[in-house]
Amino acid sequence: MAKAKQSLSPEDLDHLRAELDAGRQPPVWFTASAVGMEAGKSAKVLALTDPPEGDFIQVRPTGARDELSFSPAELTLEKPAPRKKEPAPPPPPPVATPAAETSVEPTPVEHIYTPEPPPKPKPAAKPAPKKPARGVEVTVTLNSTADGEWTVDVQSGSKRTLRAAPISAALVAQAARSLLPEVHEAVEGVLAAAREKHLARVEQLRSELEAAQRALDELSE
Repeated sequence: MAKAKQSLSPEDLDHLRAELDAGRQPPVWFTASAVGMEAGKSAKVLALTDPPEGDFIQVRPTGARDELSFSPAELTLEKPAPRKKEPAPPPPPPVATPAAETSVEPTPVEHIYTPEPPPKPKPAAKPAPKKPARGVEVTVTLNSTADGEWTVDVQSGSKRTLRAAPISAALVAQAARSLLPEVHEAVEGVLAAAREKHLARVEQLRSELEAAQRALDELSE
């Protein structure tokens, strides 16, 4: 049975005071009575406060930064003996390896060959539908002058096949009658204006002709 560590005696306290007066921090160890500390752990004594009653010994436990106060019964100058190393546990017993199982040859199985059915013929691919050919755009343009003269322009796609070709007013009027009423009305308006202009010109020429005829008759008398 381990011997209990003795707490600090008055002589031990005098020794600690002498060490502190010499500027040293003497080591102490915690007893089993130390509250919150492991028995046998070391600490450094920092000061002994007055009056020497209760927890008047200020120490700093090893590995800590805090300053704690303890009573003489919780500290000792006896250094604990080093702990004996516990013997290593014995290695586990070897695990018995089960004997290899006797291999049993599989019984041969008779295989009956079954021919695979012939592959189904793939359906013939349908030809892609042909795109309808686009028709060639043809543009026919009729042009008229103030004197009633007509020309025609024909453009097939991006190519001009006929440019300012003269065409008679009679053909223009005939073509306009077979087209939409709006086209016939527009062409007829241009033709009517040309007729009036030519009629006025004819009347003017007729008057000039009559005047010239009278002058000729007077010269002949």
